[in-house]
Amino acid sequence: MFTLEPRIISIAQTHLSMALSTHTATLPFKCLIDSHPSKLNPFFSSSRPKFNTTHIILPVSDPRKWRNINMVSFSPGFLTKERDVESLKMDLYQTIAPLDRGAEATPEDQQRVDQIARKLEAVNPLKEPLKSDLLNGKWELLYTTSQSILQTQRPKFLRPNGKIYQAINVDTLRAQNIETWPFYNQATANLVPLNTRRVAVKFDFFKIASLIPIKSPGSGRGQLEITYLDEDLRISRGNGGNLFILKMVDPSYRVPV
Repeated sequence: MFTLEPRIISIAQTHLSMALSTHTATLPFKCLIDSHPSKLNPFFSSSRPKFNTTHIILPVSDPRKWRNINMVSFSPGFLTKERDVESLKMDLYQTIAPLDRGAEATPEDQQRVDQIARKLEAVNPLKEPLKSDLLNGKWELLYTTSQSILQTQRPKFLRPNGKIYQAINVDTLRAQNIETWPFYNQATANLVPLNTRRVAVKFDFFKIASLIPIKSPGSGRGQLEITYLDEDLRISRGNGGNLFILKMVDPSYRVPV
């Protein structure tokens, strides 16, 4: 559909009134292409889009009828950034939905998910995610390529079949991985910022069945880079090349210190 801004409608009406008393009139239309619905507050690119014009010629004898209308032409630049992002997010969610967090993904599926993720990373609205409060809280893992998490070499009943969460608090630089059914294992870690996007992860405690604490022997280390972040979606990549896609479920959650 085509959506006209109220200011543009006013301009159009003014030009139309002037056209009724002349042989010809030039009426500029500035239109936005509403190709993808968005429920988020928009954020716009810094550059102002360039709009084309249409020439409308009115007959003097009967100004109520159009004699000739030149069609308005549109370019991809009309697509606003937030609609592009929403379209990519919907594509991502639909692609990963049947993949059982990645356990059922074929190499072709993995390639498709990675391509969509890279397109979102290219338009990441937050260039310094470690400085953003949007990172705080509990995130549910929707998809990963990490075999240490998916455990696809095991029979399905021995894999983590319930929801898996990762929590982060940037103010305390703490993180926590939480498995649910059937094992309920947990791991907590300290985060050491390497830049405004990447952290070193140093695990300090593990819990078996959420009950038995085990101090980390010191070998549980890695790195994590936040490559895309908004209020409900996070994309991260590990130093081993693994991809993690998560959705926000509880922004108020605090990781144990």
